[in-house]
Amino acid sequence: MRERAETQPGDAPSSLLRKGREGGRLGPWLLAVRPRTLTAAVVPVLVGSALALRAGRFDFIPALAALIGALLIQIGTNLANDVDDFERGADTRARRGPLRVTQGGLLAPDQVRWAAWAAFAGAAATGLYLVAHAGWPIAVLGAAAIAAGWAYTGGPWPLGYLGLGDLLVFIFFGFAAVVGTYYVQAGAAGGLVWALSIPVGALATAILVVNNVRDCDTDREAGKRTLAVRFGERFGRAEYGALLAIAYLVPTGLWATGTCGPWILLPWVAAPRALGLAGTVMRCTDARSFNAALGGTARLHGEFGALLAAGISLAG
Repeated sequence: MRERAETQPGDAPSSLLRKGREGGRLGPWLLAVRPRTLTAAVVPVLVGSALALRAGRFDFIPALAALIGALLIQIGTNLANDVDDFERGADTRARRGPLRVTQGGLLAPDQVRWAAWAAFAGAAATGLYLVAHAGWPIAVLGAAAIAAGWAYTGGPWPLGYLGLGDLLVFIFFGFAAVVGTYYVQAGAAGGLVWALSIPVGALATAILVVNNVRDCDTDREAGKRTLAVRFGERFGRAEYGALLAIAYLVPTGLWATGTCGPWILLPWVAAPRALGLAGTVMRCTDARSFNAALGGTARLHGEFGALLAAGISLAG
């Protein structure tokens, strides 16, 4: 474990500490769960459920359980990341991102760690219902998702520190979440479900990429070898553009091949935002611009997902 001399609570700027204390006791916890990132959990369930509705297999209770489980895994991952990055020295005073509650001294590391495990336990409890409803494949998927959430920055070989974070997000917030949501309602999943999980995973990964490019310098010092650290910020910016392109090419390809009707192109309504964000990420260098791009990418993910879900329901 790295020295934490640079990550003591007093290092957080006083303005950020005051902001974190707004809202009384709940203020720090709202910061810790990172509500703006939770679209990464909601969108896959929305798209998977839209696909189930299109197939005439929509089932509200399993869909709701999938949503609750996904949110709890995302919250648990955010909390674990908060405390793990603090203890490994990745969150320092030099970091350009939003306040992290452990590094800022708003919550004790043990508090945050126990809350993370409570969120994972809640996800597991929700998963028990889904396993009873849909069978053992959901047990494997759920266990893998929780393990990945913990191992992203925790354990002896944190996967995010090895440069595997992008792949994990793409798999678990794309393939696993969309296909899993569809599976618990329909009992199987065909090629269209897998194909439409790709843009969902791509945009979720794009959120992480902005974060990694912004934190490239402090991550490098902490030994956090993200892809942006391994291959440089230019690579990270290009990766971001490629992920946005993939997200729009998939529904376009499904329409062009006659797999879906023209309504599947509805996400193109959000294309101007995507183009603007791509330009911002390609040129931004200051914390304010990066953080605006991070929030904008999360909003794009939500808008794209809502439009895609609507398009799926109408595409036929």
